[in-house]
Amino acid sequence: MYLYPFLAVIIGSVIVLFLSKKAIQINSQLTLAFSGAFLLSITVFDLLPSLYTENIFNNKSDQKLIGLMIMIGILFQVILEFFSKGAEHGHINADNDKLPWILLVSLSIHAFIEGFSIRLDQNILYGIFIHKIPIAFIITASLLSTKIKKYKILLFIIFFSATTPLGTFISNNSNQLLKYSLLIDSLVAGVLLHVSTTILFETSEGHKFNLVKISLITGAIILAYFL
Repeated sequence: MYLYPFLAVIIGSVIVLFLSKKAIQINSQLTLAFSGAFLLSITVFDLLPSLYTENIFNNKSDQKLIGLMIMIGILFQVILEFFSKGAEHGHINADNDKLPWILLVSLSIHAFIEGFSIRLDQNILYGIFIHKIPIAFIITASLLSTKIKKYKILLFIIFFSATTPLGTFISNNSNQLLKYSLLIDSLVAGVLLHVSTTILFETSEGHKFNLVKISLITGAIILAYFL
């Protein structure tokens, strides 16, 4: 459970070392499309139904609170992206010689929140795993194209890779947070909904029909459905 998100970041970072810039650009968009569709499908098939069927609320007003927290999660992610500049779905604009600390902090907050959802369902773990590989892929490629020292980039990647497992660990071992688990899970659902749908919308270059992308999205939906 803790190892998968960490490995996903490492795998995505290592792949960059073996690809050309053109291959990185082509593969990152397609991989993002697949990961976005898979993450959205897992959220819709598993996470959202569990929020409404396994909760302690009995009346409509209380159930609307789940919806409110989902919307707050979406709003929170929108605000977070003002600082991350959309790195959660593949937009990286690193300075040429300075380590982007604001990017690191905002990405880490996002990854930390993702960690809370992993304890809910094994399929969500797979969704996060697949989502993190292309994100790490793009982050590493962007940082390596700058003049930032390699050891700083390595520290950046290691810190980022550890935040999701940290979120999972805390969610599994904090009795205080457990009291508010349904509200936190609803907020996480909102974050995942925003990120996954944004990925799908933004990986369409010029909004042109792309058979490969449609095939990957369809495959991701089918895979998530039968898991």
